[in-house]
Amino acid sequence: MERTKFVLDEKDMPTFWYNILPDLPVPLPPVMHPGTGQPVTPNDLAPLFPMALIMQEFSPERYIEIPDEVQAVYRSWRPTTLFRAHRLEKALDTPARIYYKYEGSSPAGSHKPNTAVAQAYYNRQEGVKRLTTETGAGQWGSSLAFGCMLFGLELKVYMVKVSYHQKPYRRIMMETWGAKCIPSPSLDTNAGRTVLARDPESPGSLGIAISEAVEDAATRDDTHYSLGSVLNHVLMHQTIIGQEAKKQMEMAGFYPDIIVGCVGGGSNFAGMFLPFLKDKIDGRKPDLRIINVEPASCPTLTKGLYAYDFGDEAGMTPLLKMHTLGHKFIPPPVHAGGLRYHGMAPIICHVYKLGLVEARAVGQLATFEAGLTFARTEGIVSAPETNHAIRVVIDEALKCRESGEAKTILLAHSGHGHFDMAAYESYLTGKLADYEYPEDRVREALASLPQVPTA
Repeated sequence: MERTKFVLDEKDMPTFWYNILPDLPVPLPPVMHPGTGQPVTPNDLAPLFPMALIMQEFSPERYIEIPDEVQAVYRSWRPTTLFRAHRLEKALDTPARIYYKYEGSSPAGSHKPNTAVAQAYYNRQEGVKRLTTETGAGQWGSSLAFGCMLFGLELKVYMVKVSYHQKPYRRIMMETWGAKCIPSPSLDTNAGRTVLARDPESPGSLGIAISEAVEDAATRDDTHYSLGSVLNHVLMHQTIIGQEAKKQMEMAGFYPDIIVGCVGGGSNFAGMFLPFLKDKIDGRKPDLRIINVEPASCPTLTKGLYAYDFGDEAGMTPLLKMHTLGHKFIPPPVHAGGLRYHGMAPIICHVYKLGLVEARAVGQLATFEAGLTFARTEGIVSAPETNHAIRVVIDEALKCRESGEAKTILLAHSGHGHFDMAAYESYLTGKLADYEYPEDRVREALASLPQVPTA
């Protein structure tokens, strides 16, 4: 059998993050201030983020050096391994070559520490004592708890209520690393109290949790807010994944024909595909296909409007040009909590609009079916979020079986599902259901889009 895994030495770990902004064929639409209607300035963001991250957000530099202290932490699990999925290929009887870059070996079990460690470091450097954040499935909250533990920061996590109850071990993981985690919406903030007054049984959403975390940070001098996806600097920190994967695909002797990943806010998959997208933009790999996979119950790219919207439910954040289901949209309580977000990273939306990447929405039952196939061939129990991407990888591999084409497919595997066994139990016992696209609720949420420039 051909080689199964491709491992880089520590000396081959990237020492710079890749910033796509200077390579975009059309500039990214500006982030707008909701009060002035003008592009935000660094000073506008200073109450929430350390200036180093703000400068990275808008940097014209193609490469940003990774600080030595951050690299030292990365080396405890990076570089991560690229695997060839021989057993999956055999089970599917496909001529396709399937590779997956596995981020589940980090201490938190996902890709999220790649930015959590960096954000904790930069906040510590600026003298910040405390961070707040939101989390959906808990991968981000637990990763930031890990980062804050390393750099001596206090952390409060507002966890989407439905996931707080579905995934208690993620909360315990955060608390083990010293963070405080509460269900959102909560009584601790005006934003949370407003939601609960309107709907005492609200399951919560990432938009609501963001509102609570932003309000908490904005009302305290010792606190900054930390975001696990969506913004440019977060996606940039994740590009260490794609840079490593490019080197490993060279070791394997193939360049991907198709790259597949799941998207909620979009940081993991963007971290994989942005270094490859540069090759497509430059004309070196014009036929490269990049497929963003999202839940059919929260179909931001495939059904949402491309418009300026708030990143949070209460309308406290700057306005981002993105595909959105409306900041008031509360998605159904699917188990892929990390993908239940009304918006999407502006960079992903921008390159999607330019036709450089694709998007596909899949149902919950089909994703767990794919997750079982992956577990019973490759042995890895994947996170429900990752199962969305696995579903499309399998679909594309089956197309290769029909056509006889031996395409190379690269999967961005964002993390393991060891804390998601209740979801697998629900699937195995027939209790899991698909959720239809709630068009009436989306229309209602889109009616509240802010009136801002659309250029």
